Amino acid sequence: MHHFAYRNGVLHAEDASIEAIAAAVGTPFYCYSAATLRRHVRVFREAFGGLDALVAYSVKANANLAVLKLLANEGAGADVVSGGELRRARAAGVPAARIVFSGVGKTREEMALALDEGIHQFNVESEPELDALNDVAQSKGTKASIAFRVNPDVKAGGHEKISTGKAEDKFGVAWTRARDLYRRAASLPGIAVKGVDLHIGSQIADLAPFEAAFAKVAELVKSLRADGIAIERLDVGGGLGVPYGDAPADPPHPEEYARLIRRIAEPLGVQLICEPGRMIAGNAGVLVARVIYDKEGERRRFLILDAGMNDLIRPALYDAWHDIRPVREPAPDSARTVYDVVGPVCESSDVFARARALPPLRAGDLVAIMTAGAYGAVLSSQYNARPLAPEVLVSGGRFAVTRRRPSFEDMIALETTPDWLNG
Repeated sequence: MHHFAYRNGVLHAEDASIEAIAAAVGTPFYCYSAATLRRHVRVFREAFGGLDALVAYSVKANANLAVLKLLANEGAGADVVSGGELRRARAAGVPAARIVFSGVGKTREEMALALDEGIHQFNVESEPELDALNDVAQSKGTKASIAFRVNPDVKAGGHEKISTGKAEDKFGVAWTRARDLYRRAASLPGIAVKGVDLHIGSQIADLAPFEAAFAKVAELVKSLRADGIAIERLDVGGGLGVPYGDAPADPPHPEEYARLIRRIAEPLGVQLICEPGRMIAGNAGVLVARVIYDKEGERRRFLILDAGMNDLIRPALYDAWHDIRPVREPAPDSARTVYDVVGPVCESSDVFARARALPPLRAGDLVAIMTAGAYGAVLSSQYNARPLAPEVLVSGGRFAVTRRRPSFEDMIALETTPDWLNG
């Protein structure tokens, strides 16, 4: 669920009018609901009640510092995939002891930073990474706590670009080599083997792939213990989907997901690590845009917004479907017009929706692109020299800008022209 609803004919985020925020901030902008974020992380945490469980929010889904601070205040840890995300998590108040470091391309500098911070665990994704981490840890006179991310060769995810658990994907170590790699890791002086990790994809809409992958990993834990390797943690990753509106059925509820994990993990007596991202942030955010033009084409009618693919790239990158709602509530019996909803970016892929039936809209009207809280602002860019959209956090009737819109001077401040071009 989320806390975006019509009140007196106007879409609100909690108790704050989207129209009022747009008047104060300008468009386009991202708007996040604090109540939705809190509810989602609490529902997820409570689903694992009674277990030794670390909920490590996946920072890549939404890395806004205010969002991270809110989740840290709720007791969430962080799953990071770069040194920058680690620094963000720490700046937001996430304790290092609740941070896990994933990702296939950790540099030695990032490893050193994470060791200095004292993070909970590295999720190691290759043998060369293991060797580099061992070297860095030894140079610091310490041991790095690790789990190998194993690739169980299970197909999952709503789009081929977000499936990460197949044998041909770049993620994780090969299933067939896992036991040998664990034996080698256990012999290295800079490594402390702690657990097993997996992550099979994103926007997964049913439990079957999870069950197949978790069952395989449970057997691996038993085999490793038989080899004398004391596995005490199981990191099950993330990937649970959210309802975008186009699926025939909603994804499983976190309680169903937790029951499945509990059945498999509880007999192992491990600390459980979960890495939800989209499930926490997705429905907690919208992208608000203003209609620039209603353009009648030869074969299609185009609704041109002031937001573009640089602001929300998911439809262009993943063929993603997002519900689009007028900020002014339409009458229940209002007519519908079929639009291609597009942005101003100079690319044919700058499309939010094709042949979408919407209430008639005209220049100046506001629309909200729903379920944009995850993989929205974090993937945005300044393509076409368009400034990043501001991010706004709402709590009750209050709102605050948590990332401002940069000025043109801000946008070019990192650039210089060499003296020899200046005459």
